[in-house]
Amino acid sequence: MVDIFDEVEGDLRAERAERLLKKYAWLLIVLVAAIIGAAVGWQLWHRHQASQDAKAAARYVAVQNALDQPNAAKTAQIAALDQLAATAPEGYRTLARLRAAGLKADAGDVTAAVALWNQVAGDADADKLLRDLASLLATERELDHGDPAQLQARLKPLADPDNPWSTLAQEQLAMLDLRQGKLDDARTKLQMLSFDFEAPAGLRARASALLAGLGAQAAK
Repeated sequence: MVDIFDEVEGDLRAERAERLLKKYAWLLIVLVAAIIGAAVGWQLWHRHQASQDAKAAARYVAVQNALDQPNAAKTAQIAALDQLAATAPEGYRTLARLRAAGLKADAGDVTAAVALWNQVAGDADADKLLRDLASLLATERELDHGDPAQLQARLKPLADPDNPWSTLAQEQLAMLDLRQGKLDDARTKLQMLSFDFEAPAGLRARASALLAGLGAQAAK
């Protein structure tokens, strides 16, 4: 008897499942199609992104190679970098802006260079390391005429010991102290830099030279 009941119950379950399948077959088809469509869409988007990255990389390398040539037409390459910065994916857009800013600064167009550096510094999508570098480069060009309070506020976070650009920011803060006549504060910062063996050798040498100059001034 138990076997008969089990068999009947099994038949009922099968019949119920068949009815449910017929009733909701369209929904299953839609779900399967949606899953397949999402997978295909993701693959196509990934391929598109990879293609865009490859194209941007090729264009950036082409500009770099052109700049390495003797008597390179920098105006044309700056225009190419500006175009790349406007159309490339994030990583190459940031690199193009930084490179174009450096070229513009070297050509004497400091205002345009600072504007580009500030764009990178304020771009939340850019890598933080590059944002901080851009901020440091912008403040460097404004040390002799920018608002001291604003420059100091911008440099202090960069001078944090955990920041990779810490020693360069500290050097700029020392230069800002010198500009404002805060000689004791400048000496303190420069002394710390001159003995900081994690700082680049060139930076330590500059700090020592400035300290020597301040010592000579004090002796007069």
